[in-house]
Amino acid sequence: MEAYFTPAEQERLARSSVLVVGCGGLGSPVAYELTAAGVGRIGLCDADRVDLSNLQRQILHDAADVGRLKVESGLSKLSALRPEIHVDLHPVNLTRENALELFSQYDLILDCSDNFATRYLVNDACVLARRPQVHGSIFRFDGQVTTFIPGQGPCYRCIYPSPPPPEAVPSCAEAGVIGVLPGFIGSLMAMEALKVLTGRGATLVGRLLVYNGLDMDVAEVQVRRNPDCPVCGDHPTIHELIDYEQFCRGVGR
Repeated sequence: MEAYFTPAEQERLARSSVLVVGCGGLGSPVAYELTAAGVGRIGLCDADRVDLSNLQRQILHDAADVGRLKVESGLSKLSALRPEIHVDLHPVNLTRENALELFSQYDLILDCSDNFATRYLVNDACVLARRPQVHGSIFRFDGQVTTFIPGQGPCYRCIYPSPPPPEAVPSCAEAGVIGVLPGFIGSLMAMEALKVLTGRGATLVGRLLVYNGLDMDVAEVQVRRNPDCPVCGDHPTIHELIDYEQFCRGVGR
């Protein structure tokens, strides 16, 4: 596996650090594959505990882990795969109070969250901290992947200026998601992360990859930076992190 990278690229991976926000359906394959690829330091950020209902789609955990913190379960699996890897555990919810400090410790952020408040928080914190991020999302049979690099293209707010009404998009737990979909989308996210970290290949900056599992259809949507974006635009109005729960409830839109 490592032979696909040049010695210099492999050394870059070994010196790299990534933060995985969310150790569920997307975070599981992302963490596994980046560990296997040789990334030297991985942070796991998630306050949740493993539930039996998670196991259909969250391959980082198994039945013996039910009740454990997901970050602790993740540490066990990643250390078994590569004992020499350095894994940081952050058993906390990502908030506007801790996001910037956390992000400043890592080279790349992987947004594997499952709610809009966290997605906007990750986006704004990445822009303010000047950290690249790989973003993925899943819903039932559909998934999306893209990469945001401050100063090189759009951010999440450029594509989605405001969140949908809370009642319009149920969570994966409420609406369901086919178990293999997170593995596919998570693998694409890991591939994007390796390209960002090594500098090899063309990332998805400015491109949104949209996948439909039922039709096995993959489409690419060109996305542009919005000069009026409140966080990454020419004259930004967001200079510090806000209350994202209120924002997603409609306050501050």
